[in-house]
Amino acid sequence: MLLAIDIGNTNVVAALFEQNDDVNQKGKVLKEWRFSTDPKRTGDEYFSFLSLLFREEGFDFSNITYAVVSSVVPALVGTFVNVARKITGEKPLLVNKDLYGYLPIKLPAPAEHEVGTDLLCNAVEAWCRYKKATIVVDFGTALTFTTVDQHGELQGVAIAPGLGTAIKSLSNNTAQLPVVELKAPATSLGANTIECIQAGVILGYKGLVEYMIERTKTDLSARTGVAKEDIHVVATGGLNSVLQPIVDCFENVDREFTLQGLRRVALFARGAK
Repeated sequence: MLLAIDIGNTNVVAALFEQNDDVNQKGKVLKEWRFSTDPKRTGDEYFSFLSLLFREEGFDFSNITYAVVSSVVPALVGTFVNVARKITGEKPLLVNKDLYGYLPIKLPAPAEHEVGTDLLCNAVEAWCRYKKATIVVDFGTALTFTTVDQHGELQGVAIAPGLGTAIKSLSNNTAQLPVVELKAPATSLGANTIECIQAGVILGYKGLVEYMIERTKTDLSARTGVAKEDIHVVATGGLNSVLQPIVDCFENVDREFTLQGLRRVALFARGAK
């Protein structure tokens, strides 16, 4: 089995993949766990926590062949490298610029030093899965739009505050506005405080997403010559379900998209062709 650990700003996702080293196939996730990101936790605490989760599901560490770690939280990189080493008995693959030369996508010079590892995994999965110009809309702590062109080159990324981040920021920076459920209202004419916030944020983000996708298609078409109708759009991330019912511009929705990209990065780094 492959252990993939994706450390985000809000959650850590740990997933076990069935052993399959064919980089051209989508991996089968045997089990996935999500838990809160906490830089104050020690490696021993995370190791004990994962050990308990594994035992509860009947998984044995001895069946894990290797591990891969991706992190956008620098303070937790070393922590989870050590956790993965204790689980597998060897140093895990760490997604960083040392692996970029093994990957099937092209990165412009600035991206080699600045692109987040989660965005990199999204770009790799987009190209491997579709082999065409693709926009990956990732609904996480940040809302990101990662665009790969028809030649497998990362053309750019747009980043906005995520839905949950926007709701929390509104509450934290005002005296009387609460944190509300992330739910689309029936109308933009809010009749109470909760509906007012939901109308402004959820319906507002519908407009943001739809505009950004259309603008990205226009810009990519102008830069590379690809026809706008040939650009694929896929959504992922834990909060994609909030807008999915009211947004009609995604050809595919896959909550595992980033994890699948992380698996492929690991396989390429280990010499897969």
